[in-house]
Amino acid sequence: REMAKRIETADLSVEELEAKVKGFKDELFHMRFKLAIGQLENHSQLKRVRKDIARCLTAITALERTTAAGQGA
Repeated sequence: REMAKRIETADLSVEELEAKVKGFKDELFHMRFKLAIGQLENHSQLKRVRKDIARCLTAITALERTTAAGQGA
């Protein structure tokens, strides 16, 4: 399962990954709001979205490092 997530982010550009992060952060904001008012039914969704954000940020960092290494060589 984790490998599938890694493959999904591998095909995206930095801009696309940043857009995904923004979308996940918006989703997380709305989930936290629902949690505060007692409407969130599945609490594990919060963990999933946080991990998705981290996964995208990790992919962005990896892409930036490979780009910087390619330019420096």
